[in-house]
Amino acid sequence: MEQGQSQPFKAALWMCGAIASFTFMAVAGRTVQTELNTFELMFWRSFLGMLIVLAIIRWRTGEFAAIRTRHWGLHLTRNIFHFFGQNMWFYGIAVIPLSQLVALEFTMPIWVLLLAPLFLGEVLTRRKLIVALIGFIGVLVVAQPGVQPLSSGHAAGILAAVAFAVNLIFTRKIMLHDAVLCVLFWMTLSQTVMGLGLSLASGFTWPSLALSPWLVIIAITGLTAHYSLTSALGLAPAMLVAPMEFARLPIIALVGMVVYAEALDPMVFLGAAIIFSANFWNMRGSRPRSRA
Repeated sequence: MEQGQSQPFKAALWMCGAIASFTFMAVAGRTVQTELNTFELMFWRSFLGMLIVLAIIRWRTGEFAAIRTRHWGLHLTRNIFHFFGQNMWFYGIAVIPLSQLVALEFTMPIWVLLLAPLFLGEVLTRRKLIVALIGFIGVLVVAQPGVQPLSSGHAAGILAAVAFAVNLIFTRKIMLHDAVLCVLFWMTLSQTVMGLGLSLASGFTWPSLALSPWLVIIAITGLTAHYSLTSALGLAPAMLVAPMEFARLPIIALVGMVVYAEALDPMVFLGAAIIFSANFWNMRGSRPRSRA
């Protein structure tokens, strides 16, 4: 983005939409898991999301040429990792406090810089290793091993962050060739198939009528979160957008306290601040230097 084109106020409004989407999705995801497992949840989320994407394509273009792609391998790899990460995320919100899961999720950019040499051939510099070390310290502060018992939810949070990092790397590759609606269509279609297959293998359960509104919320917020975040990044540099996402932690912590009586743990906020500082320092180091 060239200087002078940045629109931070509009970007902040889109980030409010992204934060609201992630928050509603977390609450709805925890509610749905009183009846459904994560595979069934992902099936309904993806199936309903696919119907919404098809309706949008039909309304906007009147034809389905927008979903054609020649890069099947990239889409398949991306969607396998995204499906795994989303399952881990939904599992995590059901077994650990929401604030802890979000704090662990903030390690995703650190995993991107560690995995980029493997998938993109980028150089792993000393600065990036220091960033990763600082981020790992932040994870230890959040999880507090030895002070409180570690659970499968903490592992799920880390695995979700790793999978989302790989997903982001492959999304960057795909966006060089395909548009957003194409990415969303193949994501929802492939994950509908994966969710249905795994749901049938584990014993498919039909949701009760009372869960229907929550499933619709999950499907809609899954799309709006992605669209809002992408729109924000299109209006302002990542250096401005990234600090806005940090507001998600206190908001989700307050939701956890009010709705689920979860305690506000200052160590979670401290660890998240360390993780975020590492990410922010890395972004500053990656910014091109201006010439005098």
